[in-house]
Amino acid sequence: MSFIEVKNLSFSYTDNSGELPVVNRVLKNLSLNIERGEFVAVLGHNGSGKSTLAKCINAVNLPESGTVTVNGISTTDASRLLEIRQTAGMVFQNPDNQIVATIVEEDVAFALENMGVPPAEIRQRVDQALRTVDMYEYRDHAPHKLSGGQKQRVAIAGILAMRPDCILLDEPTAMLDPQGRKEIMQTILQLNREQSVTIVLITHYMEEAAQAQRVVVMDNGEILLDDVPEKVFSQVDKMKAIGLDVPQVTELAWELQKSGYPISAEIITEDACVQALESLLKRKE
Repeated sequence: MSFIEVKNLSFSYTDNSGELPVVNRVLKNLSLNIERGEFVAVLGHNGSGKSTLAKCINAVNLPESGTVTVNGISTTDASRLLEIRQTAGMVFQNPDNQIVATIVEEDVAFALENMGVPPAEIRQRVDQALRTVDMYEYRDHAPHKLSGGQKQRVAIAGILAMRPDCILLDEPTAMLDPQGRKEIMQTILQLNREQSVTIVLITHYMEEAAQAQRVVVMDNGEILLDDVPEKVFSQVDKMKAIGLDVPQVTELAWELQKSGYPISAEIITEDACVQALESLLKRKE
């Protein structure tokens, strides 16, 4: 059994604001498996269903039909809801929505106190989580005085303190500047590579998705593509047809290939692009 198993999942929102209720079917018979320790990026335009999928995995949303299991636990098992959310913690786009305390270390400790963790263990977990995201020196600071990237790292620390096997991140860098985005991606990669935390990253930034082991592309509540980044992003026409971009270096390689140059379309990093261009220039010489 996979660590996260989504089978034939359908989910709808109902809008009751008008005279008659309007049902919007967001996920349509969707199936997806994620293995323990994987780093999976989920892409899709607004309304494609990617955030709804994450909330179904975290048991914020329950299936209309189909099933979602996390480490063998069904999200519909109300008696194990806390266990699911401790196993798969969720970090949202706006860190201000997750920060509840006036001191950084108190915020990280908040969920642990509610879980009844002994004080000595709380102290240990809080310190370890803050060190992991490189925010230990800010433990006595007020969160509202931190930068966006620092706030997001505090939010991640709050989830880490619960010691989840998986972290779901719903566009965690969307409100950040380039430096803040870089800090968060470094933290995510470190957690995945050094601590084997399963990562599910929802993002609009193609360069972030290119760092994942696997990319899932959603469109209209269904999975359109699911493969390694090189294979997904090389399908430039298909990505553009649903309103998504590809990494800039991939688009450059694609344009060169269309112009008749012998260059791979599976280029997703600047280093690989530089090497490919050097090879092209040498051939020309």
